[in-house]
Amino acid sequence: MASTPTDTPSSPNTRKSATDDVFMREVDEAVRQDEVADFVKKFGWPIGIFVVLALAAFGGWLIWSGQQESALEESSEQLVAALDELEAGNTDVADDELAQIVASGSEGAAGMARLLQAGIALGQNKTDEAVGLYGQVANDPKQPQEIRDLAKVRMVAANFDNMEPQAVIDQLGPLATADSPWFGSAGELVAFAYLAQDKPDQAGPLLVAIAKDEDVPESLRSRTRQLAGLLGHDAIDDVDAMLEELGAAGPQQAGGSQ
Repeated sequence: MASTPTDTPSSPNTRKSATDDVFMREVDEAVRQDEVADFVKKFGWPIGIFVVLALAAFGGWLIWSGQQESALEESSEQLVAALDELEAGNTDVADDELAQIVASGSEGAAGMARLLQAGIALGQNKTDEAVGLYGQVANDPKQPQEIRDLAKVRMVAANFDNMEPQAVIDQLGPLATADSPWFGSAGELVAFAYLAQDKPDQAGPLLVAIAKDEDVPESLRSRTRQLAGLLGHDAIDDVDAMLEELGAAGPQQAGGSQ
């Protein structure tokens, strides 16, 4: 929506709108171009994947939040600064800034700050600390449901090896459905839990559903497609198209290796 004539370049509404626009552009670009790999190269798997998810979730939070304009603007700027420090590799500085947001920021910003702190902790192999931070957000009724669900998925992923398979299924089962925005991530973890229970008949169809869901990132679809095939389930709708795609990739790879 265009700003009203009363908004000057220095007004709170205009500054807030500019901040929101920057975030939404970043979110759109990250999702559209699937830049998970770029973040992974910069931060390593735990922080890299998490930062992309956090950006997407925070974009949704900006729309959802109905808090005061000035408080939202200040919290947004603080989070932008912390993300800049993360991108520059200054995790200690970012962690300090995030701790300040947790202590004095708005509820939504504090939740996002804890999620980012958890990502930093994972990158430093502090799994217990990360799981605790994720749990705080997942169990905070003041947070938007989307943020709580994201925290729960990340919490279970970080602690998967220490959990009973049934506990994984109980916690993530409600999110492992096609209408959930976390279907791919939650569904894959639930499928692995089924396999740990020696229930391939339940894991296979779930993996097939993920592989065929066009809203799931292609890297995850490819992984679940292969695993479903190993379990004897066909997750390919159009064999000719798949062969054509593989055939097009082959010459490119061969050419690049010469």
